[in-house]
Amino acid sequence: MLKVLSILGTRPEAIKLAPVIRELNERDNVSSIVCVTAQHREMLDQILDLFAIRPDYDLDLMKPDQDLTLLTANLLEGLSPVVDEVKPDWILAQGDTTTVLAAALIAFYRRVSFAHVEAGLRTNDLQNPFPEEMNRRMADGVASLLFAPTEQNRQNLLSEGIPDEKILVTGNTVVDALIEISSRSMDLISPPLSDLPSNRRLVLVTAHRRESFGPRLREICLAVRELALRFEAQGIHFVYPMHLNPNVRRPVSEILSGISNLSLIEPVDYQTMVYLMKRSLLILTDSGGIQEEAPSLRVPVLVMRQTTERPEGVDAGVVRVVGTERSAIVAEAAYLIENPQARAEMTSGQNPYGDGKASGRIVNALLKRSSEIGERMSEDPRTERRAEVTCLAL
Repeated sequence: MLKVLSILGTRPEAIKLAPVIRELNERDNVSSIVCVTAQHREMLDQILDLFAIRPDYDLDLMKPDQDLTLLTANLLEGLSPVVDEVKPDWILAQGDTTTVLAAALIAFYRRVSFAHVEAGLRTNDLQNPFPEEMNRRMADGVASLLFAPTEQNRQNLLSEGIPDEKILVTGNTVVDALIEISSRSMDLISPPLSDLPSNRRLVLVTAHRRESFGPRLREICLAVRELALRFEAQGIHFVYPMHLNPNVRRPVSEILSGISNLSLIEPVDYQTMVYLMKRSLLILTDSGGIQEEAPSLRVPVLVMRQTTERPEGVDAGVVRVVGTERSAIVAEAAYLIENPQARAEMTSGQNPYGDGKASGRIVNALLKRSSEIGERMSEDPRTERRAEVTCLAL
């Protein structure tokens, strides 16, 4: 029986690991254990409920406006006894958050094989996104299996000297999750959306990244304000689900409150977010996940960041990186709002992020690698299993 400990802490991680956890649970020869750190709390719980995930361990570590150093220390301290108790064959984590960094470090310290979902994303700038670029590099560095969403991600890993036999191109698990949620009824949506005008076209806005806190986020908010006022008469309605972080909520509330065609709403569950994306003619965001989801929904995206670790969407034409300057955001967004043909051209390409079968490929790879380890052990009974796993992890 293969024992897999999945560690997750944020809403995006839960969305992207949910289909993998479901796949693990459906295999008779797998024991699936789930630990949530609750690096995010309310937003994480929404996804756990949506996908019916019941954690075996909940560290409940979220604190308002938490410091990265203290968070990292608390994660390592909290995860250590969980790993000692579970004694997993594999630790599985997704993405690039501080939870992922801690999961990778604990796996390395405890000499447990680590599998990294969504490996190989790179901007080659440690400050953008911060601290995610460093987190994912360190996670990739200690992983025994690296599940790259795209061929470009695989090439990134190969260029860093990671052996090809450790890498598998799977597609992105967010497509698996999106397909499942899109197939569900959208009749029941969150109460905050009941006030949205049903006869107006929507522009969805999300911005929350740590590297944008301060002047950059204010520039983003000023751009959104200018766009909303400019297109009020044309029947365009803007909707902004506000992140819970006070560094986001303060400038957003200060700059964007009181505009008749702009709704500031509380964070919505994932099913409602899918509904909003499907209704939108354009999305303005700094989210990584939305850059991957939009191609499946045929919605153009403007990325309000300095760079992106997901160039495949840019290459496919469905995503444009516009930075955080007010004038650039306004110019690009206004052009797309006013030009239906330009929007259509952005969404006419093929989805570069997968076919919805990534989760099955990931679980099959874990089973295959573990079977190979077992075969080598049986050939040499003097070889201790833990030493074998250690060699793979290193």
